[in-house]
Amino acid sequence: MGQMGESGWRVHVDPTRCIGAGICASYAPAHFVLVDGLSRPVTERIEPADAVLDAAESCPMEAIVVSDAGDGSRVAPEP
Repeated sequence: MGQMGESGWRVHVDPTRCIGAGICASYAPAHFVLVDGLSRPVTERIEPADAVLDAAESCPMEAIVVSDAGDGSRVAPEP
């Protein structure tokens, strides 16, 4: 039996940058919810999903950071 390594992505929303535009929740409603006017990821660890990349790239404040769960490298938004 092989070991299951870290796979997938980590999603973080910076609450100091988020302005609650809600674009992420409309692009990826399965992954983002608005709580008290600010976005939060539904779960921090996810399987890779194009909708999450679109949401991170579309955030006007670049408050969403998607990183590789294995090595921590940034996936989105593009630096």
